[in-house]
Amino acid sequence: MANHRKPKLAVWKFSSCDGCQLSLLDCEDELLSVVGAVDIANFPEASRAVMKGPYDISLVEGSITTPHEAERIHQVRRQSKLLITIGACATAGGIQALKNFKDVKDFISAVYASPEYIETLAKSTPIADHVFVDYELRGCPINKYQLVEVLNAFLNGRKPNTPAYSVCMECKRRGTVCVMVAQGIACMGPVVHAGCGAICPSYHRGCYGCFGPKETPNTGSLSEWWKQLGISENDIVRGFRGFNAYADAFRKESELHEV
Repeated sequence: MANHRKPKLAVWKFSSCDGCQLSLLDCEDELLSVVGAVDIANFPEASRAVMKGPYDISLVEGSITTPHEAERIHQVRRQSKLLITIGACATAGGIQALKNFKDVKDFISAVYASPEYIETLAKSTPIADHVFVDYELRGCPINKYQLVEVLNAFLNGRKPNTPAYSVCMECKRRGTVCVMVAQGIACMGPVVHAGCGAICPSYHRGCYGCFGPKETPNTGSLSEWWKQLGISENDIVRGFRGFNAYADAFRKESELHEV
């Protein structure tokens, strides 16, 4: 009987907080099925054991913020049959992309006692700005069930079934009254990818946009709604400059409201 080799899975970290990698470890019962279906070849958060490439699937967390990372991501791409980016840092540059709107040298001199030892790029950029990406999984952090679904899909040769609709749909499904309509609270739900289960609105808080812009987001309409609620231009800029500040749709909308 033929001995079929299990696909090799590698997990890579760039500039990030490790939260999306930990989402895989947080899968609990589902993790056992993942481990049974693949050989975890490189995953420093889980094991010191490392198998040499090439790898069938690479999960990449984090943004590119240093010259070394800009070179290393090409090495990862060359070793990977499929490359999947996970989380806001890898798909949009992350919260660290806030530096992209200013001169990074000003931050370095203000934070570090010896700025001459700091080697960084002027911008924090998503992985797709540097290499071809087969699939993007958004979130800060990602939804662990979506991660399992994506892995299952690629292992079985099908398209992942992840939502393309907005957080508003999640509010409707759980019966949460719209905080923007009922309470006048600024909420990014109409333009943000579903995936969190609408946690913040369920606690009477507006969505912060953790999962990034949904497909064809009408950011201009949302900004007009916010203005009717009395939200200032500066606060509109801050609203779009969160975890996914450098996502194209959010970046462009925030720049329109800079005073």
